[in-house]
This record gives sequence, structure tokens and C-alpha cells, in this order.
Amino acid sequence: MHAGKRQEYLLGIFAPLSLMLLLTVWVITLIFGYGLILYALQDSIQPAIRDFGSALYVAGTSLFTLGFGDFVAFGIARVVMLTAAGSGLAVMSLVIAFLFSLYSSLQHREVFVNLVEARAGSPPSGVTLLETYTRLKILDQLPGDIGDWEVWAAEILESHRAYPILSFFRSTLEDDSWISTLGAMLDACTLLLTTVQTEHSGRAYLMHRMGCRIVLDLHQLFQLPLAGILEVDREQFEQSRASLAQAGFVLKDAESAWQKFLEMHSAYSSLLNTLVEYFATKPPLWTDHTFPAPHPLARRFRRKTD
Repeated sequence: MHAGKRQEYLLGIFAPLSLMLLLTVWVITLIFGYGLILYALQDSIQPAIRDFGSALYVAGTSLFTLGFGDFVAFGIARVVMLTAAGSGLAVMSLVIAFLFSLYSSLQHREVFVNLVEARAGSPPSGVTLLETYTRLKILDQLPGDIGDWEVWAAEILESHRAYPILSFFRSTLEDDSWISTLGAMLDACTLLLTTVQTEHSGRAYLMHRMGCRIVLDLHQLFQLPLAGILEVDREQFEQSRASLAQAGFVLKDAESAWQKFLEMHSAYSSLLNTLVEYFATKPPLWTDHTFPAPHPLARRFRRKTD
């Protein structure tokens, strides 16, 4: 399907719909399994079960602890029905805990996606992200924020390996995704390590390592074929250098910075592009040379008030 609103809508409902179907399959499988056992013990139930449909009915009422009382078990069938009731309660408890944990991880992930969108634009750009810190005169906050990025990345690594379905949940805005946000963070840290004279290279290096580990682990988890590299040519690199210099950054030598940049960028670029293609999201921008624009709703509200 070609990219567009229809594709984005279908991809948006894919993860929650798959999750609900998975939970439904768990319950149906339990009912079917207990139904087979009770059908084999039909003579231990009064009135006797004479068809498999009735066995499924008894299994379902036992699993959901409805207790209508129209079928009474004797002997080993009592144990089976009690076990079915316990299984039903256990499954419902696990599902509730599972959903809370899942949506808590999702919510925390999207908070950082929205924070970075306000700083880096939509789709996010690593160059724009660094420019924003200088234009707003909050460059002193950058080290702490990079530390927060690293914690966010570590949480994604843990939660998305434990619950792979989380990777398929999409952001509410079409141009945003956790993959492009991670890419913008990695681009920003790569520039700090290779191009910009900074005292914060240590934090940037740790974030770069964590980000590379995420894309590698998820690439292996989903067993994806390697895609092409998200290319940044020399002209784009020089344009970003000019933008950063204009924003107030002190830059390193262009030639040595370019060689080092190619080495560090290639460590994650191809793996990141693989995730972009697999999850059908938009890749991070390299640079658009613009300050992050207001949200479309904010622009509409501004026009009305003007």
C-alpha cells in the first residue's frame, strides 16, 4: 500500500488489534483445551455431556467462573472444572497486569518522542536539535538531557525486547516515531563526537553506544535483512557544519571531522534504515535548516485569535 492516511490508519490499529486478538486466542485455546478434557470425562458430569459443543459450554462457564449450575461435576471432573476456574482468574489477572505494564512503557516512550519533537521538528533532525539548544540559550541543559536520552534508550531496549508488540505501536502524529527520534538523537551525538568542540563528548559517546545497541538488538530480534545506509553526503555534512557554526558552535577541522563522522554514522545508519523500512515510518531528517515549527493545531488557533 502506498504511503498515505489510509496506510497510516491501518498501521496505527495493527498493534492494538493484534494484541486484542492475541489475548482472545489465549482464552479460546484454554476453553478448547478444557472442553476436550471435559468431553473425555462426560460420564462424570450430570447431566452427561453428549456433544462437544456442550463440553465447550461447560469449559467456558468454568473458566469465566459463571457457575450457572446446570451441569454438576463428580470425581475427577470436579478437579478439572476447579482448575479451569483458577486458570480463568489467573489469565485475567495476568492480562490486566500485562496491559498496564505495556501501556506504561508506551506512554513513557511517547513522552520523550513529543519532547524531542518540540526541539528537533517533525520528522526530527539531529542538526536542528543541536541548533535549538543554542538558539534558546539552553546549551547548559544539553548534558543532562543526553543522560535522559540514554535512560530512555535503555528503557526502550528492555521493554521492546520483553514486549516486541510495543515496537509496532505508532505515535499519534504521522511524522513522528520512536525510530526517527532515536535516529535524531544518534545524529546529534555523532555530530558532538566528530564535528563540534564540546566538553560533553563523554555523555554523547555513551548515548551513541546505547543507540547502536538498540538498533542492533531489534534488528536481530525481528531477523530483518540489512537495508541500505541512510546516506549523508559531503555537501549535506558541510551544510550542517555551516548551520552549527552559525548557531554558535566551535567546530573541529572539516576533513578529520568528515572521516570520523563517516565511521560513527555507519555504525547505526544501515540498521536504523532497516527498522524504518520494516515499520514503515519516516526516517529522521538530516537537516531542514528551520526552527521547529509549531504544532498544526497551535497554528490554527493562532490564526483564529489573530
